[in-house]
Amino acid sequence: MTVVAINTAPRAAAVTTLGERNWRMAAIALLSVRLIQGFIYWGGGSRRFIYGPEKLDPNAPTWMANKLQSAMPGALLGADHLIAFLLHHFWLLYPAVILFSAAELIAGAALMAGLLTRLAALVSVGLSMALMLMFGWQGATCIDEWTMAACNLAMGASLVLAGSGAYSLDNVLLRRNPGLAGHAWFRWAAGSLPLRLTDRAFRNFGLTVLAAVLAFTIATYSYYRGSVVTPFHGGPVSPTRHHLALSNGALLPDGSVRFHIYLDGGTPEAPAHIMKAELTGGTNAALETWNTETLTRLPADSIHNDFAYNQFKAGPYGIVAEMGAMATIWLPPQPNVHSPAGGNATLTLTDVNGRSFSLKLNENS
Repeated sequence: MTVVAINTAPRAAAVTTLGERNWRMAAIALLSVRLIQGFIYWGGGSRRFIYGPEKLDPNAPTWMANKLQSAMPGALLGADHLIAFLLHHFWLLYPAVILFSAAELIAGAALMAGLLTRLAALVSVGLSMALMLMFGWQGATCIDEWTMAACNLAMGASLVLAGSGAYSLDNVLLRRNPGLAGHAWFRWAAGSLPLRLTDRAFRNFGLTVLAAVLAFTIATYSYYRGSVVTPFHGGPVSPTRHHLALSNGALLPDGSVRFHIYLDGGTPEAPAHIMKAELTGGTNAALETWNTETLTRLPADSIHNDFAYNQFKAGPYGIVAEMGAMATIWLPPQPNVHSPAGGNATLTLTDVNGRSFSLKLNENS
C-alpha cells in the first residue's frame, strides 16, 4: 500500500490569506463610517472647547445648562430627574458638562485616528443612547435629535464589532509592537485585529449587539412617535406646541393669585408668551383680569424661578418663558375684587397663539 502525504499547508495559508483579505476589505469599507462617526463627536466637543467656548461659560446665554434644561420635559427613564438634580447643584453640573464634552472630543478624535477604536466606539454608543434619552423627543418637523443619535448608535455598534483594521494608529502600534496581538485588552480595546472569538461566538455576539440596538431604537421611536404597534402620534411631549402645566394654585385673601407653572412642551427654538391671565368664579364670571400690559409690568419679585437658567420673566409682551422653565408666580390683586363664595375660582392663562391653560384654585386664609 502506498501512502500519499497530502500537504495541507498551502490550503491553510490560503484560508488565512482569504480571512485577512476579507477583514481588510471590510475595514476599508467601514472607513467612511469610522471617520464620520468620529467627526460628528469631535465636532460636538470642539465646538465647546475650541470654536465656541462660551458654551462652557456659565455666564453666557449659550451655556450648556440652558440646552440641558430645554431637554428636561421629554427626557426618558428618569433622565429628567437627573437633569433637574444637576441644575440645582452647580458643583456637579459643571464637571458633568465638561466630562460629557471631553468624552465627545476625545472619542471623536480617537475614532478618526483609529486609536483604541473599539473603546472609542463603545463610548460613542453610550453618548448616543444618552442623547436619545435626553433630546430624542425634540425636532420641529420630525424627531431630528433622535434620528441623528440613532444613526450614531448603529454606527458605533458596528465599529465595536469591526474595529478599525485599515489606516489606523492601532495598526501602527501593532506593527511597532507585534506582541500586542497576544494581549486580550488590545484585541477588545483597539481595532486592528479581529476579536479572538470563534465564528459561532462572534456571530452570537454580533446578533446580541444587533438585538440590543434594535430594541433600544425601536422602543424609543415607538414611545416618541408610535408607528410600530400603535398609530403615529405626536409624542407624550410635543416638540412644536408649547404647553404650560399649572399646579399649586391659591387665591389669597387680598385677591392676589399664586401658582406654580412649568413650560413642559414645545420647541426650544422660540420662547412661550403668556398674554393674559383671568380669574373666574363659579358662574364663569370674570373676577380679575391681568392683561398683557399688566403682565409686562410685573415686578421681578413676583416670579420665583426654580432654576437659574431657562426662566419665566416679564417681557415686552406679557410673561415670556424658555423651554423647561419652572417658577412660582404671584399675580397682584385687582381693585374692588371679592373672593367667590366657597373659594370656587379658576385661573386661566392664554398664550400668544390663543391657547388656554386652566387651574382650579384653593382659597388660602
